[in-house]
Amino acid sequence: MSVELKASVRDRVGKGAARELRRNGLVPAVIYGDKKPPLSIALSYKDAFRKIHEGGFLSHVIEIDVDGEKHRVIPKDYQLEPVRDFLVHVDFLRVGKNSILTVEVPVHFENQEKSPGLKKGGVLNIVRHAVECNVPADSIPEYLVVDLAKAEVGDSIHISAITLPKGVTATITDRDFTIATIAAPSALRSSEGSAAGEGEGDDEAE
Repeated sequence: MSVELKASVRDRVGKGAARELRRNGLVPAVIYGDKKPPLSIALSYKDAFRKIHEGGFLSHVIEIDVDGEKHRVIPKDYQLEPVRDFLVHVDFLRVGKNSILTVEVPVHFENQEKSPGLKKGGVLNIVRHAVECNVPADSIPEYLVVDLAKAEVGDSIHISAITLPKGVTATITDRDFTIATIAAPSALRSSEGSAAGEGEGDDEAE
């Protein structure tokens, strides 16, 4: 695994020290977990911000070089200043050998152009853009695939319809939860509603 981020150990912690780091183009961070003491570090603001905006930041194992010592980690959280969208802190979790991690895995929808329901004007209603899964640290899937090639209007796609990679399990196990539905086009719903209304009027007239 190549080094993806470089960092240095922080000698001082606290709000004043953090503000000084940011003035110098750095962002405070911490590495914790794996039954080891937390390690306070400073990262290049530009490098960390770029990694976050490349996408998938919280679902990729990376290696951080801290003053020459390599740390295998997964980003667990980051804080942005709410007004300016300014990165203020990053948390990293150490990844031990054979670790099982809990991450949000994105869902990709394939063969939309082949879906009979979508061809008829149906609308893809995405309930979950990502699914929380337990995954092996060494084989985190980039995404899960939903095949819409046979999806009809009115269909619901559940987690059971997705083939999960080896070793990957959804954290929700007590129900077959919905990933997406194919809703009827609004014109069809309107016409059905009108027809139902006309039928009710006929019954009342009788």
